[in-house]
Amino acid sequence: MLNRTYPYYLANEAVAANTDLEVTDKFSGEVATRVAMADAAVIDKAIGFAVDALPALRAFPPFKRQAVLEHCVKRFRERYDELALALCIEAGKPINDSKGEVTRLIDTFKVAAEEAVRIDGEIVNLEISPRAKGYHGYVKRVPIGPCSFISPFNFPLNLTAHKVAPAIAAGVPFVLKPASRTPVGALIMGEILAETDLPKGAFSILPAHRDGADLFTTDERFKLLSFTGSPAVGWDLKKKAGKKKVILELGGNAAAIVDGDQGGKLDYVVERLAFGAFYQSGQSCIGVQRILVHASLYDALREKLIAKTKSLVMGDPKDEKTFVGPMISESESRRLAGWMESAVQAGAKIVAGGKVEGAMFEATLLEDVKRDTDLYRKEAFGPVAILERFDDFDAALAAVNDSDFGLQAGVFTDSLAHAHRAWDELEVGGVVINDVPSFRVDNMPYGGVKESGLGREGVRYAIEDMTELRLMVMRETW
Repeated sequence: MLNRTYPYYLANEAVAANTDLEVTDKFSGEVATRVAMADAAVIDKAIGFAVDALPALRAFPPFKRQAVLEHCVKRFRERYDELALALCIEAGKPINDSKGEVTRLIDTFKVAAEEAVRIDGEIVNLEISPRAKGYHGYVKRVPIGPCSFISPFNFPLNLTAHKVAPAIAAGVPFVLKPASRTPVGALIMGEILAETDLPKGAFSILPAHRDGADLFTTDERFKLLSFTGSPAVGWDLKKKAGKKKVILELGGNAAAIVDGDQGGKLDYVVERLAFGAFYQSGQSCIGVQRILVHASLYDALREKLIAKTKSLVMGDPKDEKTFVGPMISESESRRLAGWMESAVQAGAKIVAGGKVEGAMFEATLLEDVKRDTDLYRKEAFGPVAILERFDDFDAALAAVNDSDFGLQAGVFTDSLAHAHRAWDELEVGGVVINDVPSFRVDNMPYGGVKESGLGREGVRYAIEDMTELRLMVMRETW
């Protein structure tokens, strides 16, 4: 079970300042633990400590950064079950998904440990004309400066890891605001980081209410803001961020295309579609929301997917048989139920699921959803998927692009030409061939276009954002 209380971490040290934040068990609704909350004065101190830590971190050699990350990997493995249970309780994530996220947390820190010792530069040939004869250029990467991180509730371990691990590898100090609904995993991470010899001020992990955390966005001492969350909040933060670099990992309404040559593979396709649409109650920005199926396969796939959707077990996320647990809150469940009802009133049909009770939202499949409804146009962020048919592959690509979002897309096809056309034409950050858009490996570049954000995560790509190029020009003789 969870501890009765958790401190926050200010300049590498645990501070049991209060127990102001109640964290609930998302299945039972009962208070599971209480967490210390930071106010604006504490956040201001944390930023000051991060600024002061920068010289020491710049001098903290790569092999020591690697050792810190390797220590984290070791301790995460030792505390694997504790981390998974904490995630299951505070996020309502089914225990099997929770274990999977802890595995990805470990993977992300392992990759960062490898990258910490290969942040390389380059030699630039400057002798492009007679006037530059004898001049040589050298480029290296240096830490950008203190970074502000804001992480979301849906992957509170691994999406936090995608900010923290690259920061340690790059040698940048950071102040992290974990999601108020799911702060425990980040605080356990802080406890483990506090066991290392990172310079004082290298990290602070401070749960805080959104309305009291403006400094995470506006303070000019931060040189980078990395935010993962909703598009509305993310773009608003960008407006307020001033001159600092901003990385946004936002939402999506991801689509999967099933081409007409997949008739012999429908069982595999249906398994992956059901997983992509309904794992962790659909609360993933790359969860499958729109499923476009070639007309020749539509009826057969529809029948199989309905059966699969109805077979998914909904219930207590601590039960290993559970596939669909609660949504993060009853208010989010009500919001999605309202979108579903509006779609039905506009002519949509529910072909599987549709029952809603409190935060529990049954895995639900619809068809004939109008393209101008909220359920189609916006990010559902819940266990709802939409079926539609197509006759022409190019029309399917156009339908995927008919979205304000562009995070990832999936295409099931045996046609190399169709795979390359999808890669060329789809307006997304990533195209996944023969799997769902929900697929992610933690070293790959990950991010979106349009309303889905700016920049890329994936450890090496995050390190590039957290460092700056510094040039030295040397004249050979004078």
